[in-house]
Formats: sequence, structure tokens, C-alpha cells
Amino acid sequence: MALGPQSEPLLIQVVSDGRIGMENQALGLAEAVAGLTPAHLSVARVRWRPLFDKLPSALKTPAMLDPAGDLPFPVGGAPWPALWIATGRATLPLSAAVRRRSGGRTLVVQTQDPRWNPSAYDLIVAPEHDGLTGPNVLSIVGSPHRVTPGRLAEGAKDWADRLDPLPRPRVAALIGGRSRRHDLSAAHAAALADRIARAIEAVGGSLMLTFSRRTPEAARAVMTARLSGLPGLIWDGTGPNPYFAFLHHADHVLVTEDSANMAAEAASTGKPVHILPMVVLAPSAKFDRLHAALRAHGATRPFDGSLMPWTYPPLDETARAAQAIVARLVRS
Repeated sequence: MALGPQSEPLLIQVVSDGRIGMENQALGLAEAVAGLTPAHLSVARVRWRPLFDKLPSALKTPAMLDPAGDLPFPVGGAPWPALWIATGRATLPLSAAVRRRSGGRTLVVQTQDPRWNPSAYDLIVAPEHDGLTGPNVLSIVGSPHRVTPGRLAEGAKDWADRLDPLPRPRVAALIGGRSRRHDLSAAHAAALADRIARAIEAVGGSLMLTFSRRTPEAARAVMTARLSGLPGLIWDGTGPNPYFAFLHHADHVLVTEDSANMAAEAASTGKPVHILPMVVLAPSAKFDRLHAALRAHGATRPFDGSLMPWTYPPLDETARAAQAIVARLVRS
């Protein structure tokens, strides 16, 4: 396949179950490929009929899809996409099917560890900390995402009038919440808020704070009450999401240790990323491996209550994965 400025646009099909966090993995990878060669992207959000949703992937067929979702396969004689990028459990049998049905015309890429029949896909882009290996596995630090300098700058435009005047250093605080392995109690949130406030007050800076959907309401309330007196902005969850704007304007990023995605995305900015401790409910070797990799890259350090800057090369694993995909397309 000839790829280059003069080639026909590459047809890329992005497939997910519609959850934003999951979809952004596949979409971010597709956008990175499109940055390397002319491409046309389509996004399909699929779901299975309730009767079949819990079936093992090996037993599912496209006929079991819920018609209220999108149909990811070409219809009416439309060409097969040159590239299929999917993410999440719901897409696994569809990715396997498109590889068979396209007769090799479609390069099938799956993000994350599928935990089912890895040989069914041409390439698996998996987080290094999952420990998946194989001839068709590309391991990256974290997961693919959509955070790029251009996207951050674009996302910051609508917030410039509120964020540009803030005193520096500007500190973006990305707060997660309850999961199987971590929690954020009100008492722990209060202690974190006190440490954050003291650090920002010591340097005369400002705060840009956003919470996760998983943040417990009590933790959200206590942190908001403690930190609302600082210069800055605490997003209340209404209106456009300032996540990209916060990363763009930040001089430092604070991230709670529970979110692998937020930590890796913050590390792609090249800005100091301070890891905030959570209440640990159950140890996780996978999370330990991820945080060790981010520290080894020089991107993250445990938050010690100070805001001393440091530098490191921005982590750009999505671009590395995109380059590997384009190389495979050229060889095919």
C-alpha cells in the first residue's frame, strides 16, 4: 500500500462501545495515524442486544448487535477500511470478524489487552504494565490518548479569558475517586486539599481543579470548600470540560494515583507531574509498574508538598504506536 502526500486518503474505522474514556484511546490513535498520512476517519459506537451482551466473545456474532447502535461494517458495496482501530470488550468479536471478512484488506488494531484470542488481531497496542507479550503486541507506557499540543491549544481557546490572567505558577489538579483499588475519603481529601493549598500559597500561584465522575461527593465538597479561596478555577462539572485547557495552561500538574490515563496524558505535556496519594484498598502490581515507568521517564514524582519544577521529554507513546501502524500498512 502506497502511503504519502499524494495517496488516496486512508479509510480508518474507529470502533468502541461509546464510553468516552475508551473511545478516546482508539480515536487518539486514529488521529495520530491521520497526522502521518492523509486519512478519513469514521467512528462507530456499537452495543449488543441485552440478551447477548454477557455472552463470551467467542460466541457472539454481528447478527447479535443492537440495531440502535452503529453498524461498523461497510454496506452497499462500500470498500473495506484500510485500517480498523477498536477498543473495549464489546468490540473484540467484531474485530476478529472484520479481519476474516475483509480477506486481509483491513489491518485490524485492538487497543488494551483483549484477554481473548490475541492472534485474532493484526496488532494489539497494549499498556506495558499489563504484561502482555507476543509477536503482534506493541507495548506502550499507558494507553493511547488524544492529548497533543495542538489539541490542548485548541481546547484552551474558550477558557483563555479566565485562565490567562491567573498568577503563575498555575497548578492543574486532576482528582480521581473511588475504584476497586483506591478510595478518596472525606478525611483524606481534606488532608490533600490542605497540602495543595499550602504549596500554592507558598509560591503565590493559582489552582485549576477538576474532579472525576468517580470522585465521592463528600470528598468533592471538602476539597472545594478548602481550595475555593485560592486564585483560580474549580470546575463544577457544568458546561464545556476544561480538561485540555487546564493541561495547556498548567505549569505543574497534580494527579491522583488512581488514574492510569490521567497520569500518562499529563506526562505527554512535558510538564512536572506530581502524583497525589489515595487511600489504597488493594495493592496493584499493574499500577505499580505504570507509575514506575512514568518515574523512570522522568515525568512524575510523588507530591512532596513543594512545587519545584523539572523537565523531561514529553511522553509521546501514541505517536510511536501510530508510526508502527503506518509501517505495517506500507508493508502490506
